[in-house]
Amino acid sequence: MVLRVTVMCGVLALVTVRGQAANPTVDAFTRNDIVSDLIDVAPEETIKITYPESDAEVSLGNQLTPTQVRSPPKLCWSVETNALYTLLMADPDAPSRSNPEMRSWKHWVVGNIPGIDVAAGEVLADYVGSGPPQGTGLHRYVFLVYKQQDRVMFNETVLSSRNPNRGKWNPASFAKQYELGDPVAGNFYQAQYDDYVPELYATFTDTA
Repeated sequence: MVLRVTVMCGVLALVTVRGQAANPTVDAFTRNDIVSDLIDVAPEETIKITYPESDAEVSLGNQLTPTQVRSPPKLCWSVETNALYTLLMADPDAPSRSNPEMRSWKHWVVGNIPGIDVAAGEVLADYVGSGPPQGTGLHRYVFLVYKQQDRVMFNETVLSSRNPNRGKWNPASFAKQYELGDPVAGNFYQAQYDDYVPELYATFTDTA
């Protein structure tokens, strides 16, 4: 028996390992088909994600509401000294999990993040909360963090929060284009339509 000690975001976690390491993040990403639907390799670490406005927390596939996640969350993951990171958030179930013809929907992209200071990173797509269409069931909303090898010169059209042109985006291709490698940390929740969704749609414009 091996006892593994991990410190992340001020929380001490003890994981008992028998044979191969038990990894809840890898298990959840694989079991929920995020591996294959969105990425090829699951991250090994879990991003700690909380929504201060609603006091909600993301927990490897738990169900939240669009109302709870309407404002940007706080994120924390284990970092290396002086390293830069890229954060992606995507919905692979657009417009529905049974008919994902718009896979994937870009919800948030920030690059060149120093450590976990997301606010100091380079915003490539403003945060947009969950807006699953009525009657389409639960959608998976996936957060991924990549460790950059160096500062990246991104060649992307920056999307404001009012820009609805976010569909048919491939996070794996994005990561390959900028040589980000595999994600080092991740987390996800699920959400379905609630009364906030029409309010979110009303903020979009064709010219933003």
